[in-house]
Amino acid sequence: MIQEQCADRNNVQTAEKPQVSYKVGIYGWRKRCLYCFVLLLMVLILVNLALTIWILKVMNFTMEGMGHLRITKTGLELNGDSEFLRPLYAKEIQSRPGSPLFLQSSKNVSISILDGKNKAVTQLVAGSSGIHACCKLLEVKSNTGKLLFSADAHEVVVGAEKLRVPGAEGAVFSNSVETPHVRSEPYKELRLESPTRSLYMEAPKGVQIMAEAGDIRATCRSEMRLESKDGEITLDARKIKFPRLPEGKASATGSRQTVFEVCVCPNGKLYLSQAGSGSTCHINSSVCL
Repeated sequence: MIQEQCADRNNVQTAEKPQVSYKVGIYGWRKRCLYCFVLLLMVLILVNLALTIWILKVMNFTMEGMGHLRITKTGLELNGDSEFLRPLYAKEIQSRPGSPLFLQSSKNVSISILDGKNKAVTQLVAGSSGIHACCKLLEVKSNTGKLLFSADAHEVVVGAEKLRVPGAEGAVFSNSVETPHVRSEPYKELRLESPTRSLYMEAPKGVQIMAEAGDIRATCRSEMRLESKDGEITLDARKIKFPRLPEGKASATGSRQTVFEVCVCPNGKLYLSQAGSGSTCHINSSVCL
């Protein structure tokens, strides 16, 4: 009986004890903030995805490259005009077969070759003021490999068969010129001129001046000397004229003298003397004084 009463009391206490329930989750303003954050994140993802697709479309990204840039087995291939804002480092730059290669810049185009110490040993600069080249040796060759032009610190070599200077003033040389042959163009005259200094022509085996279809004229302001140390000077022509030789007269005569004798002074000066039955040079030797 006592056990049954205890059991009844426990049941009554259990039935009278209140039941407490707990809510699990986010409610109120926290829930609304979470939903707004998730919605904003979804919008950002969609916008980012749309921008990525738009960039891929505009830049023309493909499996071979992007835009005008293509990746090939031999390197990179650019089609159309390309602009580089930073230095370009490449082992080789060439155009497509049959197409020209253009290099364009708003200021200048510089090509430099560096040594192991990053010092420019060869440099080519093409700008608005001109083309400047800095190198130890400059060579220009033909398609067959023949040397056409060469220049270094010691000499300049012109390997072409003919050097033509079409300027009106011709060619000006401040120092000596060494050449085996100087000639003018057909039907043009050749002039060797030194306006303010002397003109020398030297050769170990002789100097030949020849004009096959024209005249030869030598003009100077002070003195002209024809000198031969070991040989002779030959004047071979049908007529040899000395129009300005001084004339010496032995005596005044009424008849005009038409025949003269050419006399030579000890100092080499030439003059004319009236011809007579014998030499009259000794009579007019006063001209030599």
